Amino acid sequence: MEQQKALNALEPFLALTKSASSPLAAADLITRATSHANTFIFSELLQAPQIQALGSSADHGGFLTLLKIFSYGTYQDYRNTAGLPKLNEQQTLKLRQLSLLSLAKTPSALTYQNLLEALSLETTRELEDLVISAIYAGLVSGTLDPYHQFVSVSSIAPLRDLPPNSIPSMLSTLSAWSSRCVSTLQDLESQILRIKAEALQRHKEEAEWEAHVEELIKEKSADKGKKEDGGMGLSMGSNAGRRLGQGAAMKRGNGAMGGGSGSDEDVDMEADEEDEEEGGGRRGSNKKNRGFGKMSFGK
Repeated sequence: MEQQKALNALEPFLALTKSASSPLAAADLITRATSHANTFIFSELLQAPQIQALGSSADHGGFLTLLKIFSYGTYQDYRNTAGLPKLNEQQTLKLRQLSLLSLAKTPSALTYQNLLEALSLETTRELEDLVISAIYAGLVSGTLDPYHQFVSVSSIAPLRDLPPNSIPSMLSTLSAWSSRCVSTLQDLESQILRIKAEALQRHKEEAEWEAHVEELIKEKSADKGKKEDGGMGLSMGSNAGRRLGQGAAMKRGNGAMGGGSGSDEDVDMEADEEDEEEGGGRRGSNKKNRGFGKMSFGK
């Protein structure tokens, strides 16, 4: 937006170049164009034939050099070049503002001390007023840091023309920047591939560990089932053994009493008969006892 605004402000002066047939008229046109508040780009005016003709004028050749400094030079270039026209107040302010744009390309050079020297200012108040005017004009975006004596610039408006023979250096700079971008992209791609490989390896290890845990759980369950089955068999075998032992003992006892012959049923029957005989004897004796009691009571 600032660039288009500067180009629009320069249009009337471009139209006047057609009528600037004399060196004096061309020099006056340069003074008026560089004094205007909104003109910051001068490359088209510099290429006009009437302006280029000032290079052959002995009295006004300095105006062509002055326009070149406004186009891509700095305030120090103006001070270091002899034979240039004197600047009015508007031109001085504008050239310092444009110089600030060039200096802002190197952030480390934006200390108060460096700017005071580069812009030929005497006090920090003058420097701060200049920076504020550049900010309000839309030339730069930034802040002042009086405590650290530093100007912090966050953005620069594209309002400076390119100096002659600057295209090769720009191409070299762009080529170096492109190489850095390609190298950075390659590094990012290699990091992405490494991260993917590590993630795949972790997933594989997790799957193997889960399978191993499941196998251990199955083995543990199988061992527990075998132990339970073995315990039940041992309990049943011990109960059967006890029954068999009891039967064998009874056989041995009956064999000793009855001559060692007879089956289990005979042994059981004999035991029942003995119980009945014993029971009958007891009942008989009880009857006798009861009868004797009655007889004794009758006498």
